[in-house]
Amino acid sequence: MKGTFPIDKFKTLRTPFYYYDVELLQKTLDVVKTEAGKYDYNIHYAVKANANPRILSIIASNGLGADCVSGGEIQASLDAGFPADKIVFAGVGKADWEINLGLDNDIFCFNVESAAELEIINELAAAKGKVASVALRVNPEVDAHTHAKITTGMKENKFGINLSQLQDVIAVLQGMKNVKLIGLHFHIGSQITDMSSFQNLAIRCNEIQEELQEKGITVENLNFGGGLGIDYYHPNHLPVPAFETYFSVIHKLLKLRPGQKVHFEPGRSIVGQCGNMISQVLYVKRGETKNFAILDAGFTELIRPAMYDSYHRMENITSNETIEVYDVVGPICESSDVFGKDVELNEARRGDLIAFRSAGAYGEVMASQYNCRSLPLAYFSDTI
Repeated sequence: MKGTFPIDKFKTLRTPFYYYDVELLQKTLDVVKTEAGKYDYNIHYAVKANANPRILSIIASNGLGADCVSGGEIQASLDAGFPADKIVFAGVGKADWEINLGLDNDIFCFNVESAAELEIINELAAAKGKVASVALRVNPEVDAHTHAKITTGMKENKFGINLSQLQDVIAVLQGMKNVKLIGLHFHIGSQITDMSSFQNLAIRCNEIQEELQEKGITVENLNFGGGLGIDYYHPNHLPVPAFETYFSVIHKLLKLRPGQKVHFEPGRSIVGQCGNMISQVLYVKRGETKNFAILDAGFTELIRPAMYDSYHRMENITSNETIEVYDVVGPICESSDVFGKDVELNEARRGDLIAFRSAGAYGEVMASQYNCRSLPLAYFSDTI
């Protein structure tokens, strides 16, 4: 089954472009709010997944906070209407100007990833006469069983503070006057569909809290990051991810202390399914062993297949001919500009429109101008 698209309107637009289903985005946000609300969980949208201003404004209007990993994302979130006291700032390489931007706007929390960073935040906060609220990002040594390039919670990753170093970092923090420890932060990876990974994270968090409590340390906030995956293979049948299971897994296993608040930072799971990239067939090249569908979109518009070997369901939305098999490729002068090999599509002809499903996360936001190409435009279902 193919997705439903306003094909006649698409034919008037210059390809490639992104198309967002606003109704599906709102439906997803409604589920997130309902399921998180059962446990009074706090949700911060991971801006890096998609920073389109309209997308951000819709999410902000639903009352979510923002999870940022750069000063630019902080500013984009503020511009979109996210309140500063719901903004968290993570990242291993926060520049001074980015930290100062967070301090000037009194954001909710800095998720600190090293002792060296902690020292700089303390120094910059002191210069402003402020006290920065911080959460320590801990590597919990939980294997997310996902792609190596999106695993983040192990000691060999660049992110976070290893468990063996946590006590020492807390000791250093307690000697600082311009930072205040308000939480622990975890993030073990992305596109996680095996709920046992989140079960293991909750158990590990309990163990860490018990060790800290023996030292007389209790934090106000526990932040479990994001990571919930989406179904790239069946976007039509499973358009909304398993938020009910995701939140309940943590709730059932997590041992909260009195007054503790729990935070999550979903990104892909909120916006992934509502976005589609639309491209046009330029040529069908019939070789001796392969047929190639050559599109006007390349990894400059959707880099995930080239970077992560990622799968996106592709649909020829302007053809109902019999199925043929193609290598679907782009125009970029690089051998890696391949969206998929041996892809089954309804017979493709010049001018046909190909929809790349589940492209709302890490699609438009990662587009580049390599080969001097123009950035893709974005259109929305309620305004097209």
